[in-house]
Amino acid sequence: MKVAVLTGGGDCPGLNAVIRAVVRRGEQHGLEVMGIREGWRGLLDPPMHFRLTREATSGTLHLGGTILGTSRTNPFK
Repeated sequence: MKVAVLTGGGDCPGLNAVIRAVVRRGEQHGLEVMGIREGWRGLLDPPMHFRLTREATSGTLHLGGTILGTSRTNPFK
C-alpha cells in the first residue's frame, strides 16, 4: 500500500519532523511513502512525486521550511 505526504499553504515549524515520522512509521508497517513536491500543485500540474525513505529524511530535523516544498495552489479553483 502507498501513502502520500504533501505540505500545502504556508510552512510552519515541525513540518520536516512530521514528514520524517510518517516515513519511519510507514516503513514499520510495510507502507511505501511518497512525497508530493510543491503542495497541491504537485498533484495537479504535472504530478511531481518521489519515494520518501528513511535515508531521504535523515538529517532534516534542523532544516527550516519543508523538504517537499509548498505552494498556495487552491485545488478547488
